[in-house]
Amino acid sequence: MEAASVEAIEWSFDTLYAVEEVPAWFEELLTAYSQENRLIGHGVFFSIFSGRWLPEQQQWLHHLKKISQQYRFDHVTEHFGFMTGKDFHQGAPLNIPYTAVTLDIGRDRLKRMQDTCRCPVGLENLAFAYSLEEVKRHGDFLNELLEPVNGFIILDLHNFYCQAHNFELSFDELKSLYPLHRVREIHISGGSWDHSEAMPGKTVRRDTHDNAVPDTVFSYLDKAIDLCPSLKYVVLEQLGTGLTTVDSQVAFRNDFLRMNQLIKNNNNTSLPENSFLPQPLQLPAQVREDESLYQQQLELSHILEAAVSFDAVMCALQASSLAHSDWQIERWDPAMIETAAKIAQKWKHGWT
Repeated sequence: MEAASVEAIEWSFDTLYAVEEVPAWFEELLTAYSQENRLIGHGVFFSIFSGRWLPEQQQWLHHLKKISQQYRFDHVTEHFGFMTGKDFHQGAPLNIPYTAVTLDIGRDRLKRMQDTCRCPVGLENLAFAYSLEEVKRHGDFLNELLEPVNGFIILDLHNFYCQAHNFELSFDELKSLYPLHRVREIHISGGSWDHSEAMPGKTVRRDTHDNAVPDTVFSYLDKAIDLCPSLKYVVLEQLGTGLTTVDSQVAFRNDFLRMNQLIKNNNNTSLPENSFLPQPLQLPAQVREDESLYQQQLELSHILEAAVSFDAVMCALQASSLAHSDWQIERWDPAMIETAAKIAQKWKHGWT
């Protein structure tokens, strides 16, 4: 910041729910970048695929409208998935089945986001998947979701790294699955390794945002910049809980400098092909809902959060309404089911 090297900032605007008073310097920072049209918003808790329209989602939109009037966002994004947990601040974002029902619900929520913030809107690709089939379908589903609002993708390259490791895919295989013409923003970050007990010998890469950026992710960035003709932002992410030591702070600074230099080396002076400006749209009077989907989401959340062992998770899933359904739990990778339970049980104590 002091060297004026940070050209834009991304603010996770819905994560300050427990903060009673924001410091004056923080508001000044947001205002300064907002006035230069270099402030972008990133949501965590909208839960765009919740089968039932919940009061928390309406409150989220009210909050977005208020801050969109206070600050000028160049665009606003949200995470893909639905939130587990008794409330959105105590839950994990997890995947949904790719069906006509979830497509309709996701489009409805994106329209409501765009109608509220009146700027380009987008979604971030997932790090987590239950199966290789989900990985292969994710990019096309994102494209279908975003088309009605002229929306864009945050291409999170550490999420790519997770998918590549967890499902034994190459970068070239992954990139072929995504509509890269829709990428307006790229994320890079670090994460952690988890050893599977369900599949001994297998490690799972998790997107925990608490470590330095792997060299492989920088390699992905070097390749991805030229593949995304509408790219405007590259963002380095890391949770504050991962920056508590001098070594971690130095590593974060070095990651930023490395990212910055890589962008300069790949500098393309041409304007983005697509600005993703909002198109005229008709907001549905009736919010799209599906009670069956919502009940299945509640059931899955309870199974993942309450199970005391992998075997307990598997028994509960097989006896649930998700069995032999669009969720296709019979094809889920055991290590990823185990990971989903760990994620849900961590997040039920609150987002960090």
